[in-house]
Amino acid sequence: MSRKQRKLAKHRAWLALGTMTAYAAISASGRAQTPYPQNSSSKNTNAASAQFPAQQFDIHAGPLDVVLAQFIKATGISLTYSIPADTIPGFHSAGVSGLYPAPQALELLLANTGLSYSFGGQNTIIIGLQHADTVSVSGSIADSVALDRIPTPLIDTAQSITAIPKDVLAQQAATTLRDALRNAPGISLAAGEGGSQGDNLTIRGFTARNDIFLDGMRDFGSYYRDPFNYDQINVLEGPAGVQFGRGSTGGVVNQESKTPQLRPFINLDGAFGTDLTRRFTADINEPLPDFAHGSAVRLNIMGHESNVAERDVTENRRFGFAPTFAFGLQSPTRLMLDYFHFSENDIPDYGIPWYFNTVAPVARHNYYGFRDANFLKTDVDMATLKGEHDLAEDTLLRDQFRYANYMRKAQITEPQLNTATSGSITPLTPLEQVQVNRNQIAVDSTESFLWDQADVTLNKSLLGMKHLGVVGIEGGRETSDPVRPTFYAPQLVNGKVLSINTVPTASLLNPNENQTFSGTSQPSSNVHTTSTSVGVYVLDTIEIGKRWIVSGGGRWDRFNTDYKAANWAYPAPRQTTVTNSQFNRVDEKPTWRGALVFKPASNGSLYFAYGTSFNPSAETLSLSQGTANLPPEENQTYEFGSKWDLRGGRLALRASLFRTDKENAREVSPTNSLLYVLAGNQRVDGAEAVVQGHLTSRWELLSSYTYMHSEVVKSQFYPAAVGYPLANVPANLFNLWTEYRLPRGFEVGGGGNYVDSRTASSTVPLDPTTGLIKQVPSYIVFNAMATYEINERIQLQANVYNVGNRNYIDEIHPAHIVPGAGTSALFGMKFNF
Repeated sequence: MSRKQRKLAKHRAWLALGTMTAYAAISASGRAQTPYPQNSSSKNTNAASAQFPAQQFDIHAGPLDVVLAQFIKATGISLTYSIPADTIPGFHSAGVSGLYPAPQALELLLANTGLSYSFGGQNTIIIGLQHADTVSVSGSIADSVALDRIPTPLIDTAQSITAIPKDVLAQQAATTLRDALRNAPGISLAAGEGGSQGDNLTIRGFTARNDIFLDGMRDFGSYYRDPFNYDQINVLEGPAGVQFGRGSTGGVVNQESKTPQLRPFINLDGAFGTDLTRRFTADINEPLPDFAHGSAVRLNIMGHESNVAERDVTENRRFGFAPTFAFGLQSPTRLMLDYFHFSENDIPDYGIPWYFNTVAPVARHNYYGFRDANFLKTDVDMATLKGEHDLAEDTLLRDQFRYANYMRKAQITEPQLNTATSGSITPLTPLEQVQVNRNQIAVDSTESFLWDQADVTLNKSLLGMKHLGVVGIEGGRETSDPVRPTFYAPQLVNGKVLSINTVPTASLLNPNENQTFSGTSQPSSNVHTTSTSVGVYVLDTIEIGKRWIVSGGGRWDRFNTDYKAANWAYPAPRQTTVTNSQFNRVDEKPTWRGALVFKPASNGSLYFAYGTSFNPSAETLSLSQGTANLPPEENQTYEFGSKWDLRGGRLALRASLFRTDKENAREVSPTNSLLYVLAGNQRVDGAEAVVQGHLTSRWELLSSYTYMHSEVVKSQFYPAAVGYPLANVPANLFNLWTEYRLPRGFEVGGGGNYVDSRTASSTVPLDPTTGLIKQVPSYIVFNAMATYEINERIQLQANVYNVGNRNYIDEIHPAHIVPGAGTSALFGMKFNF
C-alpha cells in the first residue's frame, strides 16, 4: 500500500469513526430520531425479504466498500447510501458464507458496523445509520456456527443446534458454563464424579462430560469453565461422530472463543453480589489495519470470587486471561494465535448425602467437609494456532494446531450414609444418631492434549448441482497421569477385616466443618495413560433444485490407548500389596450420517436425519482388566424436525422428534468388578421445541421445552432395571428467558427453569433398603434482571437469582447430591469505550 493509499485509508477510517461518534452523541442525549428505517424488523422489510430466494454467498471479510461490491455483483441489487459514501471504506465487514436470502446476507455483512438498511424500491436497498433501538437486535440470534464441519446455515442444517449468544449471557450475568447451558434444551446437570471434577452434564439422556469442545477441538480437562472468553455457545444434539469422533451419544457442546476485530473497543464489567461475589472482566480490542494486511489483538481478563447462597463454607476463586492475535484479516491468508490461561482455587461442594431413596432431611446449608482441608485447584494452559487460506473463490484451506496442559489437585469430601465406617441405619433410626461417612476424593493429576486439525471446504457445481463439501483429517495425542491416595485402612471389626475410613465421621444433622482434619492417607493408584488418535472425514451438502438438500458424510477413527498403573491394596492391618498392570486397546471405527432437507419456503425447512456414534472403553483415558478387551458401545439416532426463520431472520422456531439407541451398553457385574460385558440396551425417545429471537423490535425471547422418555430396554446383570428411566434424565425440561427494552434506557427481563424428577442410577434405580426408586423431586426456579443505560458508555445492571428462594437439588450423583443456590442478587456496572 502506498503512502497516499494509507493516508486515504486513514482519512476514511476517521470519517467513519466521526460519523459513528456523532450518532452516539445523538443517542446518548435521548433524541435518537433518525430518518432511516430499522433493519428487517419492519413489515415492509419482512415482505420484501420473502421475495428473495436463498442463494449461496462466499464473501470474505474486508473493507465494507469491497464487500458490498461483491454483494452487488452476486445479487444484482442496487445500493444507495444515506450517509457520505466516503465513510463506507472506513467500516470493516466480517463477510458472509452460506445459503441466505439477499437481505439476510446483507444484514450479516453489516453486523457490528452500526449501519442499517431499508428498501428504497424494487431491487434497491438504502444503507444508513442504525437506529438506537435496533443496535442490540442485529446480533441477538445466530444463523450459523463457527465450525468448519457445519458450513451451512442453521435453517438448512438437518440437526438440532441451539446457539446461545453472548448477549444472553450478558443479560443473565452468567458466570459459569453450567449456568449458560440452562438455556439449552435437552440438558440436565450432574454432580462431579469420583475420578473427575468439573463440568458434568447429560445431553438427551446420555452423559456428555467428555463431549465439551473449544473452537471445534476437544476440551479434555476436568475443570469448571467460565464464560468470560465466549462469543457464543453451541449445543449440537444427536450423535456427532462424523464431525467430532468418539463420544457424542446425545450431543456435544462447542464453546466459541472471542476473536480480534478490525474496530477498537474496551469493555469493562464489575459486579458485586449478596453471596459475596466480586467479579471483574475486561475485553480489550485494538486493530492494526496497516500491519500484515489488517491485523488486530484482543485481550480478555477475568477475576472472580464468590460464595454460594445458602451453602456454608463453599468458595469459588477463579482467574483467567486470553490474548489473541490475528493477522491478514483483509487478505486471502489469515493467521490467528491465541493463548488461554485459567486457574481456580475453590473450596468445593459435594453437597449432602442420600437418605435411602430420597434427599436427606437436613438443613440445606449443611457442609460435611473440612473448611481447612478440602480444596480444588486447577490450572489450564492452552495455545492454539489457526491458519486459513482462500485457495480460490470456491476453495478454503484451514489448519488448526493446539497444545493444552491441564493440572488438577483436589481433596473433596463426599458425604455417604450406610457404610462400614458410618454404621448401618434403617428408616427408623433417629436422625440425631445418624453418622455420615466423609469419603475423601483426592487426586493429583496432569492431562495434556496435542492435536492438529486440517480440512478443505469446497463450493463446487457438479452435474448441475451445487456441492458444499468438507474433507478433513485430524489427530494427535492425549495423556492423563492421575495419582490418587486412599484414606481407608483395614480394621478388624467383629472378627472381620473391613476397610474403614480414617477420617472422622460427622453428625447428619449438625456437621462440624471446622473440625480438624485427622485422616491418614496412603497410596492407592498411580496411572499413566497415553492415547493417540487419527480421524478422516468427508462431508457433502448437495442442493437439488430450489427445494431439496441432501447431506451426508462418513468418518473413520483409530483410537489407540496405552494404560499403565500401579495399584496398592491393604488386605489386612500392616499388610500391603502392589499390583502393576498394563493394557492396550486399539479401536478402529467408522461413523455415518445422512439427511434429507425439504424447503417449502426459503425461510423454512423440514428434515430427516440419521447418525451414528461410538464410545470406546478408553473414552475417558482409562482402562482396566475388565474393559481392555471390550469393543466400543454403538449408538444411533433418528431425528425428524422442522425449522423456520420469521421476521426477516430475527425469530427462529424449531421443533423435532428423536430416538437415540445405545445398542450395546457396557455393564459391570455386581459380584465381580473385573467382569464387563456389552449386553445392555438403552433408549431415549423425545420431542423438542425452541423459540429464539425477537418477537418485536424490543421484546427478545429464548425458550425451549423437551420431553424425554428414557428407559433401560435390556440388561444382563441388572434385569430389575429394565423399564426404569436412565440416570439424570428428567421426563420434562422447560427453559425460559425473556427481555424487554423500555424507553429511556431501561431493560427488564426474567425467566426460569423447570426440571422434572431424576433418578440417580441407570443400573440400580431402586434403593436396596426401601425398595423405592431413588430419585430427587422436580423443581422450578425463577430469575430476574433489570438494566439502566446511563449513556452509551455506562450501564447499570441488577440480577436476582432463585427469586423465591426455592430449596431444590441441582446436581445428582449415585453417591451424593448437591443443593441449588439460594436467593442472591448481583449488582454490576459496565463501561464501554
